[in-house]
Parts: sequence; C-alpha cells; structure tokens
Amino acid sequence: MKKLNFLLAGVGGQGTLLASDVLAEVGMRAGAEVKKSEVHGMSQRGGAVTSHVRWGDQVASPLCEAGTVDYFVAQEKLEALRWIEFLSPASTVLLSDQSLPPTSTVFGDDRYPDDEQVLSTLRQVASSVRRVPATQIAERLGNPRVANSVLLGALSAALDVTEEDWLAVLASRLPPNHFEINRQAFLAGRQGDWAI
Repeated sequence: MKKLNFLLAGVGGQGTLLASDVLAEVGMRAGAEVKKSEVHGMSQRGGAVTSHVRWGDQVASPLCEAGTVDYFVAQEKLEALRWIEFLSPASTVLLSDQSLPPTSTVFGDDRYPDDEQVLSTLRQVASSVRRVPATQIAERLGNPRVANSVLLGALSAALDVTEEDWLAVLASRLPPNHFEINRQAFLAGRQGDWAI
C-alpha cells in the first residue's frame, strides 16, 4: 500500500480525535500498517487539537514530517493556517466552513483572517483546496456536532476503501443512537461536489 500521511486539525469539541480514530481504523481494515499521534492540550477549553495518521505497508513513526502531508482535514479556518508547514505541493486540503475566533482576536489586537486570506494562503502551498460546507450540512441535519463526519465523507471519496468499510467503522465507534445522523453526514460529505 502506498504510504499516506494525514493531518487533522481543529479545536476542542469538534470531534477531531474521533475522526482520527475512525481514519486509523479504516486504514487497518484496508490492510495498512497504521500509526497515529495526537495533541490535545487545552482541548476542553477550546484549544487546538491535532492528530497525525499514517498508513502504509510499513510505517516507522506516528508523526508526519513538515512538508509531507498528503491529506489535510482542517475543521477550523485559523487552524488550517497554523499547520500549513506540514503541507506539500501535492497536498489536498479539505477546509471546513467553520470559524471559531480565539480570544486574542475577539478581545485583543490580533485579527482573524477572512476567507479569501485563508484560501489564497493555502492555495500557494497545496495542489488542491476544497471548501466543504461541513457546518452548514451538519446544521441542516439537525446536529452541528456531526461536521467531522461530513469531512470524513469528503475525504473518503479520495481513498481506495469501500463505503461499507467506512460506515462499519463509524458504527463501531459511535453509540447506536448517534450512528444514523453521522451516517447521513458522512454520505453528504462523500457525495458532494467538493469531494476529492
């Protein structure tokens, strides 16, 4: 299996760690050796959360090196810029529509970047930047917390793993009463025109 490097970034409460757990398990179902690492310091207070996931025949380290990420799932716009050094010219970015301005931009002198700044900066580095209306879709489905499943669906369209395997992993990771809405969110992400 071709080695693939994934980086997922968001803030606490967005489901970044659940998404990375699903991605890791999907890789194992696909027959890959998988390594995963995560950082979630102040995540319970809305701080940054990142997770590296690596698939391949042999994977030595759980961490992606700067400039080596194949797929970057950015659940929040500012977090997309914070981790930009991990992208390569061949990277594909899945950028959520969610903005969660940190306190320094609300009460301090820092300025939250506008959409065009975020997109143009990412496009200078990555080969493909896909805007995914994950929050809008999740809200339309009635639960903004399933935006991470929308993003996983969009990512899944690029990977050689069956839809059934993805859904089986989601079912194994979620309480039964949360599976159906996450399934709908995943399929909406997978079938959208932003899918890879």
